[in-house]
Amino acid sequence: MSRRWVVVALLFAGMLVSYVDRGNLSIAAGAMMRDFRLTPVVMGMLLSAFFWTYGAFQLPAGALVDRIGSRRVYAAAFLLWSLASASIALTRGSTDVLILRLLLGLAESVGPVASLAFIRQNFAGPEQGLPTSIYIAAQNMGPALGTFLGTILIESLGWRFMFAATGLGALVWLPLWLFFAPKDAPRVAAPARAEAPPAPPIAWRELVVGRGFWAMSLAIFMSSYFWYFLLTWVPTYLTAARGFSNLDMGRVLSAALFIMAVLNVGSGFVADRLAKRTGAVFKVRLTFAAVAYTCASSLLLLLVLPGQGAVFPVLVVSICTVGIGNSNYWAIAQHIPPARLAGRTIGYLNTLSQIAGAAAPLVTGWILGPTRQFALALAIAGACPVFAALLLLLGGTGGLAASKRVMEKDAPAV
Repeated sequence: MSRRWVVVALLFAGMLVSYVDRGNLSIAAGAMMRDFRLTPVVMGMLLSAFFWTYGAFQLPAGALVDRIGSRRVYAAAFLLWSLASASIALTRGSTDVLILRLLLGLAESVGPVASLAFIRQNFAGPEQGLPTSIYIAAQNMGPALGTFLGTILIESLGWRFMFAATGLGALVWLPLWLFFAPKDAPRVAAPARAEAPPAPPIAWRELVVGRGFWAMSLAIFMSSYFWYFLLTWVPTYLTAARGFSNLDMGRVLSAALFIMAVLNVGSGFVADRLAKRTGAVFKVRLTFAAVAYTCASSLLLLLVLPGQGAVFPVLVVSICTVGIGNSNYWAIAQHIPPARLAGRTIGYLNTLSQIAGAAAPLVTGWILGPTRQFALALAIAGACPVFAALLLLLGGTGGLAASKRVMEKDAPAV
């Protein structure tokens, strides 16, 4: 195995830990609401708080990764977020939880930027589907592992032990990353060349008015709202509205997420093969993403199918297809910018993703109110992937390719 694939494996592990840590609060929400006597509105705020700093620091994190490199920045961020997550075990109320979730979001903002920037810099366009799908699989495997492990730990040892064990246990990743990750190259200014003309800047105005830019921007907001609704409120939905016990909820949700992770990697492999065979990188990935997002809206079936029997198959289809859609979306997103701007481009799109991530738990908590009726919240979230698919189709391969041409114009190093 080449060193770059070892690093991809570490990126997978890092994001898996990230999603375990950010999802722990969703698993513990019911117990913490009882212990701290929190209303759904307050819990919605706490679930949302992570995304405030996570979204706000995407662009600064991208700039740091572009300038300094991922090795040192990611290592420092991983240490900080692990300690912040573990410290929730010591909290005495909602204010303590809020502060630590804000700190967790700040530190975890580095993870996706560093991961996708490494893939962009080390894999050619037709090769990016598989490593991106492996990275996305961690976003599915993390909640699956966190749900399965978290419910067991909460049932047996309590939610405080769960936070301490998962936060501190993850630190075994750190020395492996420092050993295998490529050392950050020093930034040395190149000698001036009198004969070289100044490089023209990127035509940002041309980029912003293009349909590809708006399609990518709005699509990630819609798909992310759906995804973070799944991660933050579906555990409570399964126990409060569908009558699952904590352990049964953990089994159902984690099984669906584990299946999603496996299918994600398989879909990435198939998409890469088709992209190489046809040479139509954008068209292949756009088709995969649009079809998958449309299928993800099968979550709406829960509005009309009663009982517990329908929950698992609906969740499997919906969760698996949104994962396939997301992996192809991010493969498109990192293929568009040149390598030197990968961090900031991914940071921008992930900022929009985290704005949606902040909105989903807040809006859902507000809709639920004291009655805790999920129908409207489920309808809003379930419709979002269809809109994401339509936006990508409206943007089209031509619009995406045009955005790539604008981004690839030589620009001064920044």
